[in-house]
Amino acid sequence: MGKLFDGPWPIVIIIIVALLLFAAPKLPAMARSLGQSMRIIKSEVKEMKNDGKTESTDATGPVEGRVVNHPQAKPAEPADGTDVPPSNRA
Repeated sequence: MGKLFDGPWPIVIIIIVALLLFAAPKLPAMARSLGQSMRIIKSEVKEMKNDGKTESTDATGPVEGRVVNHPQAKPAEPADGTDVPPSNRA
């Protein structure tokens, strides 16, 4: 009887068998929870690494928008020399 518990492997095998027998229905939920926790930890570590850095991609990246004329500004003349505003051209 004493030789069964001399090494760590028999104890590990007994624990694994007991977990599979009694906790088998809960194993998928535990694995899913462990995966979510690992993703959260990974994203937090990434945030900590980028915490002190400024995001230079936003400052130098393309800017989208539209030109809005000021209400008191003089309307711009057409580039092609016509007197018809661009919005009324056919």
